[in-house]
Amino acid sequence: MSDTSTRTRGLGRRKATDGPRATFSQLLPYLFEHKKVLGIVVALSVVGAAASLAQPLLVSRLITRVQAGVDLGNLVALLIALVVVAALISGYQHYLLQRTGESVVLSSRRHLVARMLHLPIAEFDRRRTGDLVSRVGSDTTLLRAVLTQGLVDSIGGALLFVGALIAMLVIDPVLLGATVLVIAVSVVVVVLLSRRIREASLVTQEKVGDLASGVERSISAVRTVRAAGATDREIAAVEAHAVGAYDAGVKVARISALVVPVAGIALQVSLLVVLGLGGFRVASGALTIGSLVAFIMLLFMLISPLGQAFGALTSVNSALGALGRIQEIIELPSEDAIDRDIAPLAIIIGPANAAVRPEADAIEFVGVSFSYPSTPVIAEPAAVPGRDPLAALDEIVDDAERRGTDAVAAHSGDAPAGVRPPVLDGVSFVVPRGRRTALVGPSGAGKSTILALIERFYDPTAGEVRLGGLDIRSLDRGDLRAQIGYVEQDAPALAGSIRDNLTLASPEASDEDCIAVLRAVNLSEVLDRDTAGLDAPVGEDGVMLSGGERQRLAIARALLAAPPILLLDESTSSLDGVNEQLMRDAIDAVAENRTLIVIAHRLSTVVDSDSIVVLDHGRVIGTGTHSELVESTPLYRELARHQLLV
Repeated sequence: MSDTSTRTRGLGRRKATDGPRATFSQLLPYLFEHKKVLGIVVALSVVGAAASLAQPLLVSRLITRVQAGVDLGNLVALLIALVVVAALISGYQHYLLQRTGESVVLSSRRHLVARMLHLPIAEFDRRRTGDLVSRVGSDTTLLRAVLTQGLVDSIGGALLFVGALIAMLVIDPVLLGATVLVIAVSVVVVVLLSRRIREASLVTQEKVGDLASGVERSISAVRTVRAAGATDREIAAVEAHAVGAYDAGVKVARISALVVPVAGIALQVSLLVVLGLGGFRVASGALTIGSLVAFIMLLFMLISPLGQAFGALTSVNSALGALGRIQEIIELPSEDAIDRDIAPLAIIIGPANAAVRPEADAIEFVGVSFSYPSTPVIAEPAAVPGRDPLAALDEIVDDAERRGTDAVAAHSGDAPAGVRPPVLDGVSFVVPRGRRTALVGPSGAGKSTILALIERFYDPTAGEVRLGGLDIRSLDRGDLRAQIGYVEQDAPALAGSIRDNLTLASPEASDEDCIAVLRAVNLSEVLDRDTAGLDAPVGEDGVMLSGGERQRLAIARALLAAPPILLLDESTSSLDGVNEQLMRDAIDAVAENRTLIVIAHRLSTVVDSDSIVVLDHGRVIGTGTHSELVESTPLYRELARHQLLV
């Protein structure tokens, strides 16, 4: 078994309690991307803190002059100016922080989406779509709070705190000592609670991910759910996720509720201490009234940053919980990273940039065995229109195998717990260049897995898949896939227009080319249904198209790209007889000088293939033409008899 498969099996979805916990150092790169703006914010914080600290000193001087009956001069005007300047700085600083917070969210989403779309296909088999969407949406949003709710703003608060502390020390060290004692107790309480806030926030984000996944599952299969009379059950399931998110959120609120009043209590107790002790010192002549007033104003300036710091602790701990979920995805190896890991193997087989030998067979399987990763696949099957999501496990067997997730192996009772039997076992066959080869066999035989291996959605656990005589693991995935057109059995249609779907693999195609290929697959009527023509929407998952139309659109997309190799997985299964014949004619027209691999359950669609490979239980049990296999392979003869072909 290769190192690649071993590494792949280790990539599984972890529980919230087992997930990685982000550290503050992992948050810094997102902040440093905007260091210039943050530098301006810090500078404004310094100026704002200076303007604020000057105000109590001016008030103290004003009181002293009033008591002495001295002219106030420009002190009142200067005080007003300081108040206005501090307010303007605060407003502009708030705007910069909000804008930078949005930039941090945008940056994190870019990194996360880029990594998600480069993950190995096996990761999508294990993870729920809704949970991944939640990480891009709600988790990244929490990073904004780091800036907008205190972290950078607390830098100015720290300056204000230190400045107020120094000024209070100058005014009266005794009063300061009593104040610091009260504040120290509140700080200890907040620090003890901060860890619990982070843990609770991480659980909350996991619960929100569960909710998003439940909603995505129900909405994507809403027609199936309605038809099965399962609407109330689906509502109850989603509500259960919502209640779980609510309970987790309430737990965070409960812990935060202990933090929020701490600053207020610290202020109240400190104020009472200062008024009592300060009044006594004024009466004894150790302190003037002006100095006491200034001290009280500085006390408010001391407590205000403390409240900001407490808020920053709460928001940063919540953000670090969300960042842990973001980093869990970002730190997963991409397909390219896995390729770099197997670079020594590529060097042994042949140089990575070696040209495919034109005289070699197009595709060759040499002793290929493959088992899907042993980490359990997600509990809920992906919703597919027309399939009951609440059906028993045996109803998803065929679908899972052709999607490449092979739930048969995941849940087989014949295998020990946690170990999957091989989907392919020593498979060897050759696909000659420019010929048509068909893969046939019962459901679960491994046919769709073969196409997934050719596309390098997965790599074999043993043996080699060769393209033009070279192991495909020595070829760049992008270059490999550029040579291959792949039509899945599900015939997915992307939300968007007809043009968007057609030009997915050939963005430079002209409107004339798009219209021509639609006519070739008998889809010109979809253009006539809407005045928008190629810009007509197909709906979410192609819901505005019939199953057969989605299938023909997927084939048209592959034909438009005109790659040298075409992989067709049950490409005509949803078509009626007339459209099936038209489709076969269209494929025949583009098949000249191209290599085709076709999977079919209806043998009538592949009897004229140059070669037919018969699979059963992951093994090749026969290879040849239709007439040869009828004579030599009992399973094929039985399939042909059932379909009235012999």
